[in-house]
Amino acid sequence: MNERALMVEVYSDVVCPWCYVGKRRLERALHQMRDTVKTQVAWRPFQLNPTMPKNGMDRTVYLEAKFGSLNVFGEMEQRLVEAGKTEQMSFAFQKIMKTPNTLPAHRLIWYAGIQGHQDAVVERLFRGYFEEGRDIGSFTVLVELADQAGLKAEQFLESEEGTAEVKAEESVGHKLGIRAVPYFVVDKIYGISGAQPIEVFVSTLEKARTNRSTTGES
Repeated sequence: MNERALMVEVYSDVVCPWCYVGKRRLERALHQMRDTVKTQVAWRPFQLNPTMPKNGMDRTVYLEAKFGSLNVFGEMEQRLVEAGKTEQMSFAFQKIMKTPNTLPAHRLIWYAGIQGHQDAVVERLFRGYFEEGRDIGSFTVLVELADQAGLKAEQFLESEEGTAEVKAEESVGHKLGIRAVPYFVVDKIYGISGAQPIEVFVSTLEKARTNRSTTGES
């Protein structure tokens, strides 16, 4: 495969459980098509709670405010646990004590992209939050998780670097009309909304590859 890789841009937030599920389903689709389609994945920011206090807030308080009742979220939680089992993921919602402000995490993801560690950092953040209940709004936790993903980020996180770039990337997503995540943009043309079954990812990737062929692009 000498053709230019299909770009898959993933708009997500690291506190979005369906984004974690969507990551697994995309990975399965890409693995299934590894011999026929060359791809490059880039993670883009989308803050579900852009006005979240800098230090985050108690998760129970947040859920009650967002859903009106913990029972409503409990039903969604059960669906997520079942989806997680299918994708060999272990959601541990009971461990999560705080809903964080995710801007620092998005800055870290942006930096990881420059350093060639983006997917590993995204994976570690998702796992840290949803399976280990880590406070991914904490400077210390972000430094530790980045280090475990092979990225030294303490000096970067101490700065404000990447803030403008993250907000600019997020603005692009809003201009595309994205209002919920995960949202996948394939080759700048095709959109997939939500953590769809892998068949949807496969068919969209095939469509993008066919479009490349018919337009003579390589």
